[in-house]
Amino acid sequence: MFTGIIEALGTVTAITSSEGGGRITVALDGFQAADLAEGESVAVNGCCLTVTTTDTDANTASFDLLAQTLKVTNLGGLKTGSIVNLERAMQLGERLSGHIVQGHVDTTAELVRAEPTGENDHLIELRLPEETILSVIDKGSICLDGISLTAAELDDERSLVRCFIIPHTWVRTRLHSLTPGERINVEFDVVGKWIARMTPAVG
Repeated sequence: MFTGIIEALGTVTAITSSEGGGRITVALDGFQAADLAEGESVAVNGCCLTVTTTDTDANTASFDLLAQTLKVTNLGGLKTGSIVNLERAMQLGERLSGHIVQGHVDTTAELVRAEPTGENDHLIELRLPEETILSVIDKGSICLDGISLTAAELDDERSLVRCFIIPHTWVRTRLHSLTPGERINVEFDVVGKWIARMTPAVG
């Protein structure tokens, strides 16, 4: 389980493909590979992955990817040199500064625009798959590439979500490196998903 507060950025240094998926190796910037244990969970762009191996000399960690992961998330579009958001699993007793994030990506959204709204703040606008827009509520939590954000504005007719980004988040996450047209991992609020799942049964 995660909080949506990005701890560090990483850079993809190697990608290998196999019939059943693949593996990525990420250079860590912000914490040490020596602090990671094999089998530990790390959210990479909001996708919960398992540390397969580490290299303390190169300060890298490798993660295996299933075919389903490559299909559902934006990890299949990563290239050598791609920047990724990283968060280690939360520990019990820590403050929950973001919101409850499982690391289970529901879908991807297209980045429509990212532009400054003032001296340092930014606005990002995303287009979700039409059938998923009702999973977002106005001023509710949404996880984008592992970042806990607030859905500030919704356009249900065009399946658009807008979020305002403070300077701290803009600089310390991969958002500043993205360009329109790129895909962003989306995880909807787990409480909302439970309600949606149970509502038909209640009715």
